[in-house]
Amino acid sequence: MTSTDRLLTTPDDRPRARLLELVSTIEPWDDLERTHLEAATQWVASGAPLYRVRKPDVPATHLVSYFVVLDDTRGQLLLVAHRKAGLWLPAGGHVEPGEDPWAAVVRECREELGIQAVASPVTGERPLFLTITRTRGQRAHTDVSLWYLLETDAHTITSYDQGEFNAIRWLTDEQVIEESAELLDPHMHRFTRKLQHARTRKHRG
Repeated sequence: MTSTDRLLTTPDDRPRARLLELVSTIEPWDDLERTHLEAATQWVASGAPLYRVRKPDVPATHLVSYFVVLDDTRGQLLLVAHRKAGLWLPAGGHVEPGEDPWAAVVRECREELGIQAVASPVTGERPLFLTITRTRGQRAHTDVSLWYLLETDAHTITSYDQGEFNAIRWLTDEQVIEESAELLDPHMHRFTRKLQHARTRKHRG
């Protein structure tokens, strides 16, 4: 029996087993995501701590839930200008100890954007994408991020957490791809291309 099998059958490790199951459902978009998925699986199965317990970097590697909000009618997705990161990112936040990553999406969506999280029919309540990113600046750490896809009407978002964000923007897929990579999450272009592919496949299906 492998370490992963043991985790999947140990009741005390249900959050870890749930995370392993979620990671296993993500179809890699490219070689980098394949590498990140393998590394994330090894990290979870190793028994290493998963959740941030002290800001900003304890433990040095911890779990994040991103959520990309999509207005499918307008063909636009939401990015936020994150104050600390100095980049345009999807909304999201750190997963609390023992918290399901989807529950973190629901909580953070309410806190940051003031709306109820509604899963996109493209993905349901499962992540579309996974990244492992070393943050910049002092007290740098590593975020293992699950990227979820939500669906809403852009007009329902009338406020946002101004303590976290300077501004919000609605952009088409092509506008995101045309944006300088230096201004975005380092994986945003890759995510957007994967999203384009997933939406096309869903509509054809």
